[in-house]
Amino acid sequence: MEYSRRQLNNIKANLFEQGYLDDQFHQIEELQDDASPNFLQEVVTLFFRDTTRLIDTTEQALKKSPQDFRRLDSIMHQFKGSSSSIGALRVKNECSIFRDHCNQGNIEGCLKSFQKVKKELAILRQKLEAYFKLLNQSESVAVKKADR
Repeated sequence: MEYSRRQLNNIKANLFEQGYLDDQFHQIEELQDDASPNFLQEVVTLFFRDTTRLIDTTEQALKKSPQDFRRLDSIMHQFKGSSSSIGALRVKNECSIFRDHCNQGNIEGCLKSFQKVKKELAILRQKLEAYFKLLNQSESVAVKKADR
């Protein structure tokens, strides 16, 4: 199925309207040029690689007893920074909530918030993977048409 630029823009606009992304995503997108045409996709891939590590680190820290809320807050600070750097708004906001629970010494709140962080991250990953897949299909169709 061929997707037009308008359809791709609508998909991306929905990610913003639904609060998954913020303007930082656009700013990274604007850094793409002919020398690095897949820059945005590469940055997003690195983000998901980094967050996989942070998820594992958080899970390990949550299992320790007694809870080291300072350590948990530090990990979530990194997570929030990574999320902010690509414009992952919902993930970033949930990281802030997790950090609030750390500051209150609320392990139950941390555990619930961590589940939401993972859920928002999984949804964002799924949506961005679908977007990039359609984008790549669209670009390869455009290249084929240009070659004719």
